[in-house]
Amino acid sequence: MPVTLARMPALAPLLARGALLSPLKRPRSDAGYPNDWLVVPELRLDLAKLAAYERVCGFATGDDALPLTYPHVLGFPLAMRLMSGRAFPLPLLGLVHTGIDITRHRPQPATAGHELAVRVDGLRPHRRGTEAAVVTELRTAGEVVWESRSTYLARHATGSEALGSRADAGAGTTGDGRSADREPLPARADWQLGKDVGRRYGAASGDRNPIHLHPLTARLFGFPRAIAHGMWTVARCLAAHGTPEAVRMRAEFRAPVLLPGTVTYAADAGGRFELRAGDRVHVVGEVSALVPPGKVPPVPS
Repeated sequence: MPVTLARMPALAPLLARGALLSPLKRPRSDAGYPNDWLVVPELRLDLAKLAAYERVCGFATGDDALPLTYPHVLGFPLAMRLMSGRAFPLPLLGLVHTGIDITRHRPQPATAGHELAVRVDGLRPHRRGTEAAVVTELRTAGEVVWESRSTYLARHATGSEALGSRADAGAGTTGDGRSADREPLPARADWQLGKDVGRRYGAASGDRNPIHLHPLTARLFGFPRAIAHGMWTVARCLAAHGTPEAVRMRAEFRAPVLLPGTVTYAADAGGRFELRAGDRVHVVGEVSALVPPGKVPPVPS
């Protein structure tokens, strides 16, 4: 059932509520969860915030079409409203974004009005805890023009050895993101990341999680330094990689990127990309063009 909101909720109070409620939650995969759509039917974009986002992520500014990852930023406050509430069984503190799958059916003009909708798409057991999926849709005149599915992991003790998901070591890396019998992609560029990347992205996106902002606040959560937002790392890779107008993109977050630091962007001609530092793989992803209905995809030569 849709729950219609007149405006986008403010992020800061939601993050504070989620932090306060986190110690009270006992995550498990068979728990109940809110399954209503949260819908903002008339969304108008702040073009200044969009331009700031484009600059910090490396996208060209001034284009009317939204960057592929930007609707995720637009939907993030709705996702936080769901995940910070009492009805969501996983604690917000310590929740790890493990992956995202985005499909853009056609470009979205930045100056147009949009409908935005977000819901929790279920829980499932994970060998390291419980994983939740969150679906976001951007709609125009009732048509879904962009959609995503993000997965978030709450780590906790489990009594089984259930197969893990994309965050696990079995998909080409060890548990800390290090490569395991995997051929690295061709290096394209080395990027020097400043210590302020998290603060700049947080200002542009609204996601001011303390682990991204300053070494002192990051240490409270077990990190030696601030870490880059996972969605910034994907967006930065896509800005370098480029995307078709109708596209599917899948990415996995495998290890945090410490700030400041140096990382290597790598990609191949088949649409795969990754961000790594030495043999430590931070992000892997793949971009593929959508084939219109009734059209036969080309046969590789």
